[in-house]
Amino acid sequence: MSFQLSAGVNVTEVDLTTVVPTVSTSAGAHVGQFTWGPVETRFLVDTEVKLADRFGKPDSNTFTSFFSAANFLAYGNQLRNTRAANSASKNAVANTAPAAPLLIKNEDVYELNYYTGQGDFGSFAARYPGALGNNLKVAVCGSANVFSSNATLQASATANSTLVGALTVNTTGNTAPYVRPGDYVKIATNPYLQVASANATAIILASALTVAVTGPGMILRKWEYADQFDSAPGTSSYAAGKSGANDELHIIVLDENGGITLTPGTVLEKYPFLSKGIDAKSNDGSSIYYPVVLFGQSKWVYFGDHDPLGTNWGSTVTGTTYTDVTVAQRLSLAGGSDQSVTSGDFLRGWDLYINGDVVDVSLLIAGEADATVSTYIINSLAETRRDCVAFVSPSRASCVNNVGLEADTVVTYRNTLPSSSYAFMDSNWKYQYDKYADTYRYLPLNGDIAGLCVRTDTTRDPWFSPAGFDRGQIKNVVKLAWNPSKTDRDTLYKNGVNPVATFPGDGTVLYGDKTLLSKPSAFDRINVRRLFIVLEKAIARASKFSLFEFNDEFTRAAFLALVNPFLRDVQGRRGIFDYRVVADETNNTPEVIDSNRFVGDIYVKPARSINYIQLNFVAVRTGVSFDEIVGKF
Repeated sequence: MSFQLSAGVNVTEVDLTTVVPTVSTSAGAHVGQFTWGPVETRFLVDTEVKLADRFGKPDSNTFTSFFSAANFLAYGNQLRNTRAANSASKNAVANTAPAAPLLIKNEDVYELNYYTGQGDFGSFAARYPGALGNNLKVAVCGSANVFSSNATLQASATANSTLVGALTVNTTGNTAPYVRPGDYVKIATNPYLQVASANATAIILASALTVAVTGPGMILRKWEYADQFDSAPGTSSYAAGKSGANDELHIIVLDENGGITLTPGTVLEKYPFLSKGIDAKSNDGSSIYYPVVLFGQSKWVYFGDHDPLGTNWGSTVTGTTYTDVTVAQRLSLAGGSDQSVTSGDFLRGWDLYINGDVVDVSLLIAGEADATVSTYIINSLAETRRDCVAFVSPSRASCVNNVGLEADTVVTYRNTLPSSSYAFMDSNWKYQYDKYADTYRYLPLNGDIAGLCVRTDTTRDPWFSPAGFDRGQIKNVVKLAWNPSKTDRDTLYKNGVNPVATFPGDGTVLYGDKTLLSKPSAFDRINVRRLFIVLEKAIARASKFSLFEFNDEFTRAAFLALVNPFLRDVQGRRGIFDYRVVADETNNTPEVIDSNRFVGDIYVKPARSINYIQLNFVAVRTGVSFDEIVGKF
């Protein structure tokens, strides 16, 4: 406390209530190939529905990645997912011939390079790269005149209501600047009918008139999507208060071809009463400037440039009367493409998870990763971070349609991977129903195995084994690619591969809990590895509050008071058999203190899972006492 120079009362408080915190053990991480979504960025998903909404439904190129993530979410609700994409992939754009191939990976890239309209791709671009963006259409109603108006033209042709298909209605005036394809027109007492095309003297309707036109009649016109909005755009209250006018516009985003929703023309998003003014705001103070709103809210498109007919769009609203455009923008996006994802593309995605101080994950889901990617996940992430476990599966070719050679081929694949207690390998692929394509797919099991760890965390604790008939039941299995026999399981297990097998009446079960550590050690079991991850992670977080304190008896006693109750609780929950914590003058010698260090030694006897059961049945004669023979065999 500070020294006082005159009489007074100085109040301080010392917080000695610090405890070892609870740490996350169930958060997963996955990098995969998807049809949609941000590239090379982490996104938290908690359900399969949200996964499909953000990263697109699976197709024939992306189903293994999609279901690896979805299968994990069948057990847990915390997955950080990252989309990997080839740098040759492109976003669909309004201008099909931009100055350079366009790849906007994610929001950060857009904000840095295109946010102010400096791109050369037309008025709009698809939010993310991929062919899925080619289904998008954006329509903009830039003024009240575009929304609806009465024609000064007179229909002079006679039309018979019995005609079907396209119908031409001749006019006495120039319709070209007034009526546009997609608009709806009402001629005389007919209902509104859509315009297929228009020229200087005629309107070609997409369907026949229902009431014959026998003479001149007024033509009413409205924007194609006028019925989606309450009224025409006009002047916002913000612009009106600053002597501005005609700043509002409507925007609608559609699935033009049906590739997104399976129904062509489905409305994906609509934005009423946005503003062309860069400084325009709503009553609650939020921006209504349409590029800003699209950037913050749209899942499908980015702003690229203003309507070329709107010469003062994007200026401040004070005293500005915005161009009264007469033609709606109707823009079909094109040029989006997907390219094959390489190992290097996956590695760039996994690089987002290298730093444990930045992103807290515990379970790394490899999906359908080759040996190069799997090795990178193990060596560069799990072994470097030392607070998570990598889950890998053998190659598809090792398991699917490899009859009689599966065990040996899986072991061969395992031998391409490093030895590590921070990695866990299963032995199989499963056959699963794909509800999106109404078909069946073979899928790697590592997403499920990581999910079993989540279920174990939920029902017991991380230091319990996720294997066995109680906690090791695999979900959504039609059949396994191969069902290992006892001999196969022996071959797999002695090489550090954990069998997954189907037992009649007992389901499909994870039947092993070994890590990929080659040397005999307590850490060759996943329950021990995850136990130490929890202990090290939790105690390290609690210990950081001792930094810059004095290395004296008080600090050491506080450390013991912090750690001992935590370990006692873990012992009570069957995680360890015994423990001891040492933090005194024996390990904090004068040399340690003088080097500004603190040493705490924590000795732990971890609990071990049962992997082998020996049942001895001894037949005994009637007259023999059990006391004479118990323990003799």
